Amino acid sequence: MPPRPRRSYDQFCAAARALDAVGDRWTLLIVRELLIGPRRYTDLHADLPGVSTDVLASRLKDLEQSGLATRRRLPPPASAYVYELTGRGRDLTPVLRALAAWGAPELAERRPTDAVRAHWFALPLLDAVALEEGLVELSLEEGEFHVRMGGDGTVAYGDGPAPEEPDARMTLDAGTAVEVGRGTLSVADGVRGGRIAVTGDGPLAKALREG
Repeated sequence: MPPRPRRSYDQFCAAARALDAVGDRWTLLIVRELLIGPRRYTDLHADLPGVSTDVLASRLKDLEQSGLATRRRLPPPASAYVYELTGRGRDLTPVLRALAAWGAPELAERRPTDAVRAHWFALPLLDAVALEEGLVELSLEEGEFHVRMGGDGTVAYGDGPAPEEPDARMTLDAGTAVEVGRGTLSVADGVRGGRIAVTGDGPLAKALREG
């Protein structure tokens, strides 16, 4: 089946071209989910409450067509298909980080209808926890995620517990995570105020505790 034609703004403008690729509803949130690593379709659907199966499938096809994501089959015994970002797709990381920073003031109060996942706090918290090279595991009531800082300054994150013994562990609640992400509370001040617990003995844990 030939790929369906994509709508375009038909403007010779870099912003318009970018929106041609990722401006549809749900597209950037799918990219947000794929930033944590390869995901199965069912995982994506579970972590995108409110998206229909038809829309999710359509947006994934669009991301593949645009060269932003690929679909591959995992080797046995898994034998499941996963979607993952290409290098071009991962280049959207600073776009998502900027959007998260811009939207942080809108998180003043959680609405009763709001879904929440722990790893949704990763993007606004990256700058706050990427203080030293190493691996930090963050635990909230809603779940866990981890952030790794490379020696070359790269920052990556993933859903769930750290894949190995982390250099530091942070425990906080969603409200505190929002404040840290907005920049109104530092991790060190959260530790001193008893709102954040940081364990670990290395440079990363010390930097988080002391700022």
